[in-house]
Amino acid sequence: MPELPEVEAARRAIEDHCTGKKIRRSVIADDPKVIDGVSPSDFQAALLGRTIVAAHRKGKNMWLQLDSPPFPSFQFGMAGAIYIKGVPVTKYKRSVVNDTDEWPSKYSKLFIELDDGLELSFTDKRRFAKVRLLPNPASVPPISELGPDAFLEPMTIDEFVNSLSKKKIGIKALLLDQSYISGIGNWIADEVLYQAKIHPLQTAATLSKDSCVALSTCIKEVIGKAVEVGADSSQFPSNWIFHSREKKPGKAFIDGKKIEFITAGGRTTAYVPEVQKLSGSQATKAPIKLGKQTTKKTETASAFDDEEDADEPVSDEEKNAMSVPLKNSSQRGGKKHPVDIKSNRRGKRNVGAEGADDNGGDQEEETKVTNNPPARAKSKQSKKDGEDQRKGSRGGKKAPAKRKSKESSDDDHDDDSSGEDSCGDGEDQKKVMQKRPKNVEQKVKEKVEISRSGRPQKKRAK
Repeated sequence: MPELPEVEAARRAIEDHCTGKKIRRSVIADDPKVIDGVSPSDFQAALLGRTIVAAHRKGKNMWLQLDSPPFPSFQFGMAGAIYIKGVPVTKYKRSVVNDTDEWPSKYSKLFIELDDGLELSFTDKRRFAKVRLLPNPASVPPISELGPDAFLEPMTIDEFVNSLSKKKIGIKALLLDQSYISGIGNWIADEVLYQAKIHPLQTAATLSKDSCVALSTCIKEVIGKAVEVGADSSQFPSNWIFHSREKKPGKAFIDGKKIEFITAGGRTTAYVPEVQKLSGSQATKAPIKLGKQTTKKTETASAFDDEEDADEPVSDEEKNAMSVPLKNSSQRGGKKHPVDIKSNRRGKRNVGAEGADDNGGDQEEETKVTNNPPARAKSKQSKKDGEDQRKGSRGGKKAPAKRKSKESSDDDHDDDSSGEDSCGDGEDQKKVMQKRPKNVEQKVKEKVEISRSGRPQKKRAK
């Protein structure tokens, strides 16, 4: 993003190569988002035949002074840039236009041809810039609302110390405020705070006089050096944090010290905790670090906000269990996993009328032998079977597990005769089942199943 050094480099290039020359032709893009408040035709007519007298800048804004008003002004935004064909404007991005390059660029918003054949273009790929035609750009917003220019109009030490003592906001947020000081952007703010050894979140009013003096000095030195080298970052001093601030968290270091990333003034901020420390009452406050881990945890917590351990990985089985509302939440964690009603713990074949329907008519499915359950679970099952047997024999409300249908009992007698010991006396059970009306038996069975799993399920006879 262009900041004061980049805009100053563009201003100097225009002043060196374009002043004193007359505008012979101009082309203005039909883009109302960038060309603000004037039609392309009116803009072109206002420029035709005018002579460029000077180029001015304040903060990140620039305007051309012509021999008579109105004057074109440029607010560079995030990707605004000035190109002069055959002239290297800046070195922070491609600035030399060759004969083989597209010219003017498809992103050109204002194109000017001068009387000696020199051509100038203002481009904006991302369309956040503003190009205006104003009688006096310095007297109207946004330029009239800017604070003193950080390079051309620096505050004295006393003015700077006095102004900071009245600001009860974070120092980086204050430096980014263009109404306080104009021209300082994100990377310059990070750089001057690192060089001055000031934490980005330190409240401005709490800075000592020595810190204020150091900050004022660093602002002048950093901006002065960047302007001196034409915003060519390859010529920035090697001890600047600028060279490492674009690296990934955990891999950014300067002079062997780790660079951390936080949010300050609404912007991603690079700083060195070993050098830049909070002071006073803010010393105990730990800034929140930025990183991908925070994003993943937030997404997991929002997806499973009913889980106490939302930050832990959630298995597919747990997700399936959470998707079914269960009435019985006495188990640990408030979850009750569905019971595998088709498995036979003793490894016997699970055959019955409903089992036959589930597996396609008369086809029988033989279950696999599973490992023995834990002793605690086994004792609970035996106790439950005993209670069902006693209640069934007394004609109670609860019925034993679902029995085989009468039609399949004879066919399955030989296969399951060895399993009678797990269900009690088979003859007594059959008598109880025969005396009970079918509709009552069905309702009781459904209630039993609902109380166990929260929803009716088919269950085969044991």
